[in-house]
Amino acid sequence: MYKKSVTLGAAVFALAIPMAGSQASALPDWNGPIPPDKIVIDVATVNGTGCPAGTAAVAVSPDNEAFTVTYSQYTAKVGIGAGPTDFRMNCQINLKVHVPQGFTYGIASADYRGFASLAKGATSLERARYYFQGNSPTDFVDHTLKGPYGDDWQNTDSTEVGAIVYQPCGEFRNFNINTQLRVDAGTSDPKKTTSFITMDSTDGSITTTYHFAWKQCP
Repeated sequence: MYKKSVTLGAAVFALAIPMAGSQASALPDWNGPIPPDKIVIDVATVNGTGCPAGTAAVAVSPDNEAFTVTYSQYTAKVGIGAGPTDFRMNCQINLKVHVPQGFTYGIASADYRGFASLAKGATSLERARYYFQGNSPTDFVDHTLKGPYGDDWQNTDSTEVGAIVYQPCGEFRNFNINTQLRVDAGTSDPKKTTSFITMDSTDGSITTTYHFAWKQCP
C-alpha cells in the first residue's frame, strides 16, 4: 500500500511514495518503453461529497507504472445514523499529469478497494470512469454487492490493449477521475439497521491504484 503524500489542494505531487510490492508481473503487458524521468501530477480541482478538502491524496509509484488516489472519508450509508443524502457519495478529481517529452499515456486499469457492511436485503454500488478533458466520458463501470455482506471488497476495471485511450501526442489535456459509491436499503429495515460501503482499509484510508499504459510519440 502507498503511504499518504500531500493532500489534494496543494500544488504538486511528485515521485515520493514507493509501492509496497510491485504488481507489474501480474498485469497484462500494456506498456511500451516506460519513461525514465519523474512524473509530476498537479491537482487542478477536487469536488464531491466523498472527498471533502484535505481527505484525499495522490502519489506516483517510483517505477512510473501507476499512481494512487487515497481517501479517508469516502463512505455511503443508509439506516440508523445516516442522513437523507448519505446513500450516495461521489468524487471528481481533475489532474494535470506532466510526462517526460516524447511520451504519452493512457489508463490501462484501475484497482478499487474498500469495506462493506450490508444488512440482508440491502445492496451497494461502486462505479467509476475516467477520461481526458475534451473527450467524451467513458461509460461507468459498475460493481454491485448484495446483503447480507460484511467484508473487504476489491474491484478491478481493465481495458483491452487496443481500446486504451491515450492523450494525443503534443497536446496537454487534464485527466478526470469520477467515482461514486451508493447504498440502497432495499428490503432491509433502515429504522433498525445500518448498511454502508466505504473505500477504506485497516488504517482508515483507501488506496485506489491507476495503472499507466505508456506509448512513445513519433
